[in-house]
Amino acid sequence: MNDVNSSTVFGEKILKIVRSNSSPKVKSEDLKDFHAGDIAAAMSGMSEKERGIIYRLLDIDTLSEVFEYADEDALEYIGELDPKKAAQVLERMEPDDAVDLLKASDPKQSRAFIELMDSDAKKDIMALAAYDEDTIGSRMTTNFVTVGNSLTIQEAMKSVVSQAAEHDNVSVIYILDEHGVYDGALDLKDLIVARQNTSLEEIVSTTYPYVYADEKIEDCLPTLKDYSEESIPVLSDDNHILGVVTLQDVMETMDDEMNEDYAKLGGLSAEEDLEEPVKLSMKKRLPWLMLLMYLGLIVSSVVGMYEQVVAKLTMIMAFQSMILDMSGNVGTQSLAVTIRVLMDEKLTGKQKAGLVFKEMRVGFLNGAVLGVLALGTIGAYIMLIRKYPAPMAFAVSACIGISLIVAMTISSLVGTGVPIFFKKIKIDPAVASGPLITTITDLVGVVTYYSLAWFMLIHVLHM
Repeated sequence: MNDVNSSTVFGEKILKIVRSNSSPKVKSEDLKDFHAGDIAAAMSGMSEKERGIIYRLLDIDTLSEVFEYADEDALEYIGELDPKKAAQVLERMEPDDAVDLLKASDPKQSRAFIELMDSDAKKDIMALAAYDEDTIGSRMTTNFVTVGNSLTIQEAMKSVVSQAAEHDNVSVIYILDEHGVYDGALDLKDLIVARQNTSLEEIVSTTYPYVYADEKIEDCLPTLKDYSEESIPVLSDDNHILGVVTLQDVMETMDDEMNEDYAKLGGLSAEEDLEEPVKLSMKKRLPWLMLLMYLGLIVSSVVGMYEQVVAKLTMIMAFQSMILDMSGNVGTQSLAVTIRVLMDEKLTGKQKAGLVFKEMRVGFLNGAVLGVLALGTIGAYIMLIRKYPAPMAFAVSACIGISLIVAMTISSLVGTGVPIFFKKIKIDPAVASGPLITTITDLVGVVTYYSLAWFMLIHVLHM
């Protein structure tokens, strides 16, 4: 049974429990058989009254876990709770998830929730909320366990057990020196199997990866992606642990970055969703569309410069769109490849140059194949269907074929070179969006095609 069908079946069972005439105790016991994610999925199909029953049946710990799985719906659900209970739920949620929920809530409501929290939870949430959205500190959680490097194996194990009551993220243990500075990490299983007479320093990994809280998320992604660790510590400037980024956080961060880049590739300033107001969507898209309109005017102006060519050879206008489409497609392909490669911050100048030349070779060879096909098929079409003489038909198809080779090679250069240039001047390369690259490659295609038509067909062959 696939995940969608499983969720549907579980949702129906959960809804049946909620609507049953059983006592609250029986309902509560029945709900314990379901995962928090299944309950969250089922709640999206319930009425507010039915969700109210869920809120009363589940304990705070379970309810907070359900809210973590509710994603965007959690904002609606938190508003349905009594403020005191909402504050309790937020206290038990992962701090980074709670911060995201508070930032999305009404400011007045958020302040009320924070005031009702206990001092420790309030401190953690306020600390995380202080980080900018584009820094890795905004994605960390304070759910982690530390031990001092001077402890014995037995003492370290007791410390982990005592901390596990409040922090369930114990698979990785972080080691601190006598000044509280991060010294390394070790797996819980290594601590469990270690002999009593083994020194803690002997089993600590001092090369365990880490990031700094004020680093940009996009700059941290290569580090997060290259290591398949359960969690990675987030350090302050003085190398004290502020929090950790879990594997789930890493996946969500990468997904958010991909969505943001995808939005930019579509010419949008930020990711949009189905619930976004029309006015806000317009505000995001209009600046790009205005820029692209003026770039389009430049392309049209360039076409106007070749009026003499078009007047003498009106037939070539029929094949203009094919040249522009192919050059645009090639440029966008190179752009996508380049943005993906540029995620590696360790890329050298030589490797970037190699990428440019590789994409140009790919564009040239693909253009050569398509150019040969165009020479034969378009030439035959013009001669047999349009009834033009063979020399003229194949002269036009040869012009088209050569234009494809030149335009696709240059477009590959543009699609690779522009994002590399943007990266060099500290601008997100995804801003070199698909529409922008397509407009530039349209200009390349127009100039290439009509210049070759003027030179080959009019100037050389005097057609």
